[in-house]
Amino acid sequence: MRLAALLAALATPLAAQDCGAPIPDFKAGLRAEALSMGIPAASADAILAEARIDPAVLAADQAQGVFQLDFITFSRRLISTTRIENGRAMADRHAATFDRIASAYGIPRGVLLAFWAFETDYGAIQGDFNTRNALFTLAHDCRRPALFRPELLAAMQLHARGDFDTDTTGAWAGEIGQVQMLPRDIMAHGTDGAGDGHVDLKSSAPDALMSGAALLASLGWRPGEPALQEITVPADLDWSRTGLNHPASAADWAARGVTARDGDLADLDGAVVLPMGRHGPAFMAYPNFSVYFEWNQSFTYVLTAAYFATRLDGAPIYVAGNPDPGLTGVQMIALQDKLAALGHDTGGSDGILGEKTREAVQIEQARLGLPPDAWPTADLLSRL
Repeated sequence: MRLAALLAALATPLAAQDCGAPIPDFKAGLRAEALSMGIPAASADAILAEARIDPAVLAADQAQGVFQLDFITFSRRLISTTRIENGRAMADRHAATFDRIASAYGIPRGVLLAFWAFETDYGAIQGDFNTRNALFTLAHDCRRPALFRPELLAAMQLHARGDFDTDTTGAWAGEIGQVQMLPRDIMAHGTDGAGDGHVDLKSSAPDALMSGAALLASLGWRPGEPALQEITVPADLDWSRTGLNHPASAADWAARGVTARDGDLADLDGAVVLPMGRHGPAFMAYPNFSVYFEWNQSFTYVLTAAYFATRLDGAPIYVAGNPDPGLTGVQMIALQDKLAALGHDTGGSDGILGEKTREAVQIEQARLGLPPDAWPTADLLSRL
């Protein structure tokens, strides 16, 4: 699920992608590029020979409405007692691997367990899309060819070293294995955690977990530091200072009356996150929280994954509070259209309350004399 986070790192011009070209021409262009990269012809031909467009991949790419859910609904859907119990059982079963990860990268086991749970239910549901066809389809589609063409070429490289088969299956967007990694990430960070000479992210939990940890470390994880902590905020907090774009020191937040629900605030800069406004759950997001956005750019997914990691490490269930009713998907799109008309960059009108939309909402709330807690309501939509 890291595809959205990679969009900002694209380097190949769209004009060079040949997206939408007739399939024979598209394959010929890919083969020529592969050979120019030193990929063996046998591997390029093995990947391309039977590659085909998969309509189900295109349908899945355009149907991601789950990210329109609010945090409470989304987190309750993804987090269950069974997932917590299974996570703790997996932590015990693979304790040696998690100890190695903690020693090498300083990443708590809850972080990897949360990704493992959300991506594949601890390896049980890895996806049944043919990975070669998924990558071929998305490389050919003209929505994001500059992302997926290099991934298809990386799959050829993995094939050449014996770590990718043409019948490999995974997620619709081409992610592979128990923690769902794209081919370029596997090339760069795949780790033989089992010590058998191969990187097998589908069948080997040690390989998958060590590879995921190496990826997180490469994205800037700060060893030994938390990512998220539940907090209690005073009713008279200056809401305009909340949000990921308004970090402050622990001392500053303490002076404003912000406290940790359990223990003390970490002695780090942090941002107060109110996913459903001032009447809902409240968290302190520390620098490591930003690393989650390199894995997936959905604010709700990221917050839920970071929170689940704390639960797996022993934190209590968050205080849900009594947030004001939010907007429907249709209303959210209308709101984003209005915000865009006012000159705000919301990242598009997709019905998803992402960080850009939250920042725009907060600005407009302040302009209209509403509490600027970045939680859009029907009242705000009406006033706009």
